[in-house]
Amino acid sequence: MSVGFVGATAEELDRAWREPEWAEPYVWELYDSGVFRRDGRLDCGPANAWAGPRFLFDAADVPPGFLMDGFMIAEDGTLFGWTVEEFTALAAQVRGTPWERPAAHYDPGRMARDDVHPNPWAFDPAGRREWIQAAYEELVAFVTGAAERGQGAFMSFAR
Repeated sequence: MSVGFVGATAEELDRAWREPEWAEPYVWELYDSGVFRRDGRLDCGPANAWAGPRFLFDAADVPPGFLMDGFMIAEDGTLFGWTVEEFTALAAQVRGTPWERPAAHYDPGRMARDDVHPNPWAFDPAGRREWIQAAYEELVAFVTGAAERGQGAFMSFAR
């Protein structure tokens, strides 16, 4: 499973809430056309590294349920929206959580036993810690940058 984010305006998120059938093709067109980069939107693609930071945030007891909040747009669970207010709150949360706090919970053995996707922890523990840190830093930069621009986000899951 892979996760991606793209910044969204309050108006787009409101419309996605009211008209979910509009949102899916709209978001995919944003990605496919690359228009989101031209209009100043931030994007973030922790891709298949998303479960690592989520596991560490959960283990460090950092609320909210990192990467699992927002509102469902697509009934199949592949598209969610994060409001501007949710992203503003999340930005404050991640700004106050230095990497060392979740990193203290990096446990390759436990992550392998818990089948944290994509589960490479057993054969490259040191390298995967750096991979998760890079995903964490990308997520923090995205969340704080989008919040500073007054944006929420569309969050997509691909299988």
